[in-house]
Amino acid sequence: MDEFEEIYKRNLKRVYCFLLKLSGSPDIAEELTQETFFLAFEHLGQFRGTCKISVWLCQIAKHSYYAWRRKNRPQEPEESLEAYRSCDNVEAAVVDADQRRRIHEILHGLAEPYKEVFTLRVMGELSYRDIGRLFKKSESWARVTCYRAKCMIQERLGGDENDKL
Repeated sequence: MDEFEEIYKRNLKRVYCFLLKLSGSPDIAEELTQETFFLAFEHLGQFRGTCKISVWLCQIAKHSYYAWRRKNRPQEPEESLEAYRSCDNVEAAVVDADQRRRIHEILHGLAEPYKEVFTLRVMGELSYRDIGRLFKKSESWARVTCYRAKCMIQERLGGDENDKL
């Protein structure tokens, strides 16, 4: 039990931040973080040690997030007018929100492993080495796969200079 408590303390922030970037909601991230550590505690005996424990926890978190999405089918939150009024440049805020939505849609349309590698790198902030280990591939494979995913997203954005990632 003390061993798991130490794992929890060392990895809580990383798992929470990963889920916050995936979900965009502190409440959902907190709920899924709790679920992730609950599942990790239940299945700690299945951890083989072929990767860092933080990578294993982020895998559990990712699967928890996808399961949550399937169950809840979240709709895009409606932007309030107050949020736009507080911006200095309303036009820029609208374009930025539209850009994020477009990138999100493109990302979810990418084939595996591009979608997962890009998500783990950009949203999960995992190193290329950890991503390579997760997929049982090299660090170079992870780097190239992430680069190709980025190129695919940029290409689908239309190649406009303002749309570069």
